[in-house]
Amino acid sequence: MPDRAGAYGASRTEMSLGAKLQLRQSQSLVMTPQLMQSIRLLQLTHLELERFVDEELERNPLLERPEPRADAEGPDEPAEQAGEAVAHAAEQDWFAETSAALSSEAMADKLDASLENVFPDDPGAVEHLGPDLSLQWKSASGSGVSGLSPEGFDYEDVAAAAVTLREHVAEQIAFNIPDPADRIIARELAEGLDEAGYLRADLAELAERLGVEIDTVHGVLRTCQTFDPPGLFARDLAECLALQLSARDRLDPAMEALVANLELLARRDFVALKRICRVDEEDLVDMMTEIRKLDPRPGLAFAGGVAGSIVPDVVVRQAGDGSWAVELNAETLPRVLVDQAYFAQVSSRAKSQADRDFLSECLQNANWLTRSLDQRARTILKVATEIVRQQDAFLAHGVRHLRPLNLKTVAEAIGMHESTVSRVTSNKYMQTPRGVFELRYFFTAAIASAEGGDAHSSEAVRDHIRQLIDEEQSIVLSDDAIVDILRKKGMDIARRTVAKYREGMNIPSSVQRRREKRAMAGAGR
Repeated sequence: MPDRAGAYGASRTEMSLGAKLQLRQSQSLVMTPQLMQSIRLLQLTHLELERFVDEELERNPLLERPEPRADAEGPDEPAEQAGEAVAHAAEQDWFAETSAALSSEAMADKLDASLENVFPDDPGAVEHLGPDLSLQWKSASGSGVSGLSPEGFDYEDVAAAAVTLREHVAEQIAFNIPDPADRIIARELAEGLDEAGYLRADLAELAERLGVEIDTVHGVLRTCQTFDPPGLFARDLAECLALQLSARDRLDPAMEALVANLELLARRDFVALKRICRVDEEDLVDMMTEIRKLDPRPGLAFAGGVAGSIVPDVVVRQAGDGSWAVELNAETLPRVLVDQAYFAQVSSRAKSQADRDFLSECLQNANWLTRSLDQRARTILKVATEIVRQQDAFLAHGVRHLRPLNLKTVAEAIGMHESTVSRVTSNKYMQTPRGVFELRYFFTAAIASAEGGDAHSSEAVRDHIRQLIDEEQSIVLSDDAIVDILRKKGMDIARRTVAKYREGMNIPSSVQRRREKRAMAGAGR
C-alpha cells in the first residue's frame, strides 16, 4: 500500500506540471502609428511643424489652408485659448501672401524698362503725366519708381542681394591676377574657402590636380592673402591674425612671437609671454589690445543672409489687475482645415471600393491631424501657464527670484506625464517682459539654504557668482572666498560647484584673473 500511494502521488505531481490553458485579463498601452505621431508633434519646433503640415497638405487632398480674410485689418487680438488661437491665426496669411505677391518680378512687369521713360530728360515732362501719376512721382522722392507710391510695396523686396564671399573674392581675382593660368589656380583656392574665410584645401593635392608646381600655388596664395578683407585665405588662426597685422604694418618680431604662442595668451600666462616676446608689461598689454581689435573670422562679413530671430511660441503679458496673461503666439500655430464639402462631392462619385477606402483614410488622417494640432496647442498653453504660475517672482523681480523647478512638479500640477512636459518644453520659447527664454530655462536645480529656509535656484546662484566677480577691485576672490560669501547670504554650496558654474560662464580662475589685473596695473603705471 505505501508503494502504491507513493506511485499515485508521483503521477499526480507529473500531471500538475503539464500544459494548461488559462484566461487572464491585463492592460497595456498599444502605441499606434497615429499615437506615436501625436507624441512626436509635441517636441517639434514651429518651423518643423510647418514643414510637417506642408507635407500632409501635399499628401492629403482633404486638407487645405484657410482662406485669408480680406477684412483682416488692425492688430490681431491675442487668443486666450488654443482653439481660438488656431482659428484666429488664419488672418495672418493675408500679410504673408501679400508680401510674396509683391516681389521684384511683379514690380518689374509694372515698370517700363526704358530709361527715357523712367528718368525723363525734361523735368516738365513729369507734369504731363497727369495729376495722379505726377503726384505719385513726386511722392517717391527720387526713388526711381514711377507710378507707385511708397506705400505700394515693401522696399526690402527690391533691395540689392547681399554679396557672397566667393563673389567678393572672384571680383578681386579678376582685377589683381592678370595671368590666365594663375587665375585658374586662384579660383580653385577660392573654392576651398569656408564660411569664415579660412583655406581648407590641400595645396599639394591642388597642385597635382592642376599639373603645376607647388611653388606656383604658393605664389598665387600669397597674392590671394592680400585681398580685402585682410585675413582671407589663412590656414589657421595664427596666420589669419598675422595677415591682418601685416596689413596694418604692425607685424614686428614681438608681435610674431605673440601670434605664434596664442595658447599661452589663452591661458593668460603673461610671465612666459613677456619672456618669449622680450617686452615689458606695458608693451604686452598694448599688444594684447591690438590683438583684440582683429577679426578671427573675416569671411563671416559675407555670410549672405540675415540671422533669423527666435519666434516665441508663448507670449506673457502683465494684465491690468497685476496678474500674468499667458497666450499662444498665433504666428507659430499651423493653419489647416478639413474640406468636408469636397469629401462629400468626391465620395459620392467613387465607384470602386479602393477609392472609397482611400477617401475614408484621408478623412480619418485629416481629422486626426486637426485634433492633434489643437491638442498640441492646448498642452503647450497648459504647461506654459503652470511655469508662469511657478515663476511669477522671476517675472516681477528678476533672475535672483527664480525658483528651483523640475519637470515632475509641473507634471503633477497639471495632471500630465513627466515625459509629456519634457517634450513640450523642448525647443519652445516664451516671450516675457524680461526677454525671450527657452521653456527649459525655468527648470533649474535646487541649492540648499544654509539657514534651513527655501532652496535657491542654481541660475540665481550663477548670477550671484557673476556679480561678485564683476565687482572685484584690487582683491581677486578665490572659489573658497566665493563659497564663504554665498554661505553668509544663505546659500549652502560646495567649492567644486562654484568652480563648475564659473567655468560654465567662461570665467577664468582666480589665478588667471590675478595675472590679468597685474598686467593691467602695470600698464596703468
